[in-house]
Amino acid sequence: MTDENVLPHALATMRALAAVGIYAGMVRLPEGETQKSLAAAASVYDYLVTEQADRMTLVVAVGGGVIGDLAGFVAATYARGLPLLMVPTTLLAMVDSSVGGKVGVNHPRAKNLIGAFHQPIGVWIDTATLATLPDPEYRSGLAEVVKYGVILDPELFVYLEQHADAVLSREPEVVRFIVARCCRLKADVVEKDEREETGLRAVLNYGHTFAHAFETAAGYGRWLHGEAVAAGMVCASRLAERRGLIGPDLTERQIRLLERFGLPTKPGRWPAADLLQTMRSDKKALAGRLRFVLPRRLGEVALLDDVPDEDVRQVLEEFQ
Repeated sequence: MTDENVLPHALATMRALAAVGIYAGMVRLPEGETQKSLAAAASVYDYLVTEQADRMTLVVAVGGGVIGDLAGFVAATYARGLPLLMVPTTLLAMVDSSVGGKVGVNHPRAKNLIGAFHQPIGVWIDTATLATLPDPEYRSGLAEVVKYGVILDPELFVYLEQHADAVLSREPEVVRFIVARCCRLKADVVEKDEREETGLRAVLNYGHTFAHAFETAAGYGRWLHGEAVAAGMVCASRLAERRGLIGPDLTERQIRLLERFGLPTKPGRWPAADLLQTMRSDKKALAGRLRFVLPRRLGEVALLDDVPDEDVRQVLEEFQ
C-alpha cells in the first residue's frame, strides 16, 4: 500500500521483493489525511478479496503516517489479522507512527477514534528516502522529535538546540542519530505498556489532546499532524504553568526550538467551547474527563485527569 507521492519508493520495494521471488500487488491511494477513513479501508478490503488474500499475505505499508495507520488497520482487521511490514518514508512516521503498533482511521468527530493495536513484524527504515520529502513534511516530523526530548530525554532536547542547523539541513549522520534515538525511546516505553494499561505509554501523547482537537477543528489535512502537535505542546506546557507544575522558562524553551524548526506555536482561532467538546470525544478521555500529559521538568511529564475545564479554556483563550 502506498500513495501517489511516494510511488517510486513503493516500486523499489516491489522490485526488492520480486528479486527474492515474492509476488507483490499494489494498492495506490491519493495522498492526504482524508484517506484515513473506513471508506478507504473498504476499498482495500475489496482488493484483498479479489486477490484472494489469506493469513499468509503480508501487508507492506510504504509511505508516511497516513498510509501506515490505514494499512495497519486493514492488516489488523482483514481475516482477523494479517502480518504487517512498515516502510516509513517520512520523518514523522520513522520516529513515531511506524513504531508501537497503534493503527487506525479517523471518525468525523475525532481523530484516530477507530483502530486497533497491531504490531508490525518489522519496521524497515532507510533515511535516504527523506531526500525526497517536502520541507513542510520534514519539519512536521521534527515536532515529534522535540516531543521525545521534553517527555523522556533532556539530552536529546539539548542536542536539538545545539544542532538545529544540521537537523534542518538534513545532515545524514544527524538524521540517523535522531531517528534511531527516537525509535529506541518509543520502543522502551511500548515494551513496558503496549496497550496503555498502566499509564506509562500515555506520556507519548504529550500535546496530542490539544493537537487532535486542532486537526478536527481545521478539517483533516489542513494542518499537518506535526504542526498541530507543536501548537499542542505549547498549550500543554502553558496548562502545566497554570497548574503550578513548571515555570514559564520551559515553555519558552520549547517555543524557541519549535519556531527554529519553522513550526507553529499557537492554535488557530477556533472557539474554545468547540475545542473542549472535541477533546471530550477523544479516545484518551476517561469517563468524560479530559486527560493531559503535562511537563514537570525537561525529560519528565505527568498524566493528569483532574484538570478543570476552565483552566483548559483559559489557556486556549490566551491565543485568541
